[in-house]
Amino acid sequence: MTPEAAVEAFLHHLTVERGSATNTLRSYAADLRRYLEHLRARGVDRLEAVAEGDVAAFVTALRSGPTPLAASSAARALAAVRGLHRFAVRDGLLAEDVAREVAPPAVPLRLPRALSIDEVEQLLAGCIGDGPAPLRDRALLELLYSTGARISEAVGIDLDDLDAEHRTVLLRGKGGKQRIVPVGRPALRAVDEYLVRARPGLAARGRGGPALLLNARGGRLSRQSAWHVLRSAAEASGVAGSHAVSPHTLRHCFATHLLAGGADVRTVQELLGHASVSTTQLYTHVTVDTLREVYAASHPRALG
Repeated sequence: MTPEAAVEAFLHHLTVERGSATNTLRSYAADLRRYLEHLRARGVDRLEAVAEGDVAAFVTALRSGPTPLAASSAARALAAVRGLHRFAVRDGLLAEDVAREVAPPAVPLRLPRALSIDEVEQLLAGCIGDGPAPLRDRALLELLYSTGARISEAVGIDLDDLDAEHRTVLLRGKGGKQRIVPVGRPALRAVDEYLVRARPGLAARGRGGPALLLNARGGRLSRQSAWHVLRSAAEASGVAGSHAVSPHTLRHCFATHLLAGGADVRTVQELLGHASVSTTQLYTHVTVDTLREVYAASHPRALG
C-alpha cells in the first residue's frame, strides 16, 4: 500500500470509527502531510518499505532546517505518525510497527502562569455592572477559580449539575470523564445572583435549554466567548501582565493556591481531573518560595 492510501484510510478511521474532533483531524492531517513529503523525499513509495530510521529522520528534520518546529509540535507530529503505523499494524497492512520505538524530542517544562490571591481578587472585580452579561461573566469567573474547571467544562455545566445545598458541581472532563467538585460560597452567591437576575431574561431569548451559562441569544455560552470574557475582565481589572492571561489562568491559580495553602498533591489531582499526578506536580513550583521562607526561618542550619 502507498503511504498516501494508508494516511487516507487512517484519517477515515479517525473520522468514522473514532469520531475524533474536527481540530484533532485537522492537526493529524497537517502532520501526516509533512510525513508523506518526508517519505517522498527519501524515495519511499510503499508503506511496507518504511524503516525505523525513516521515522527517526522525520523527527530530526522537523527540529532542524530553516523553520524548525518547537519540540512540542514535533512531538505532536510524531504522535500522528505513530498512530498511523499502529493503525496499519492492527489492520494487517504492516507486520511490524517501525514507529513504536522512535523517541519524541524532549519538551521543555513550561511552568504555568499563576496570579497571586490579590491579583485574582482584582481580576474578579473586573466584572462590573448589573446587566445580564456582567452578572453571567462574574458567575463564570467565580466558578472557574472556585472549582479549577477548564473553560470547556465550565460552559458545559447544566442547571441540574449544580447542587447548591451540598455546594458541589458535576464537571464533564476530557474523554467523557466526570467528577464532582466542591464550590465555594462566593461562587455560589455569584451564580445565585446570575440565576435570579440575569438568566431568566437570557433564557427567554432562546429555547430554554439546560445550560447554566447562556449567551445573549439564549443558547449555551461557547468556549470562545468564555475566553473573551476572561480576557476582557483581565484588561478591565488592570492586572499586571493581563495580556498573558489565558483560558487556563484561573485553573492554574486554583491549583497553586490550594497547594500553597497546604492541600496535598493527590487531592488537587482529583479536583483537577488529572489522570496522572505528575501533571499536577507542575503546579508545585509556585510553593517553592514559601517553602524556602519556612526553611530559612525554621532550620538551624539554613543560614549557616
